[in-house]
Amino acid sequence: MVKFSKIEVRDLFKAWLIISLAFGIVLSGGVFGWALLETIILSAITVGIAFLLHEMGHKYFAQKYGCFAEFRADNYMLFLAMITSFFGIVFAAPGAVIILGRVTKAKYGKIALAGPMMNVILALVFIVLSFAYSGEFYSKVISLGLLVNLWLAVFNMLPFWILDGKKIYTWNRQVYFSVLIFIILLFFLKGFLPGILTVAQIIG
Repeated sequence: MVKFSKIEVRDLFKAWLIISLAFGIVLSGGVFGWALLETIILSAITVGIAFLLHEMGHKYFAQKYGCFAEFRADNYMLFLAMITSFFGIVFAAPGAVIILGRVTKAKYGKIALAGPMMNVILALVFIVLSFAYSGEFYSKVISLGLLVNLWLAVFNMLPFWILDGKKIYTWNRQVYFSVLIFIILLFFLKGFLPGILTVAQIIG
């Protein structure tokens, strides 16, 4: 069972809210009113959830392996995300799961893999939904949800710095390349799905 502290719940909500607001401002093109409210809602159920469930993937496996694991928001980066959103960009690094404990290299690799895999699972959910729902707002939700989760997955699979990809590559190269190739294939599949919009169409 995944355990949450009051501080962690507070930080999760804060990160989800600010990321949703920041991306909502960018997607609205700086237009206030209903357009802004719509894009904030759109961001909350796509971008915000994609970021947070990525971190919860790490948390689940870390706690499963007996580690201390709690999400902590990065107040500086959240502030930066809000400020830059008014200039049409977002530096999205809302925080991270702090993990303390000793595990094997294999378990450490699996903890790292859990984040990108959560985004892959979410991307697959949006792919299924693309065949089941239509309508302007649903198309925006499905399209943005799919795009964000695929980009988050592939970015975090880069094998350097503090990214998940480096830890996965160090643990098991076969797993690393199998997951990376699967994500790339999903990018190609995206172009053949019904009703998937481009970023320009979502903003427009």
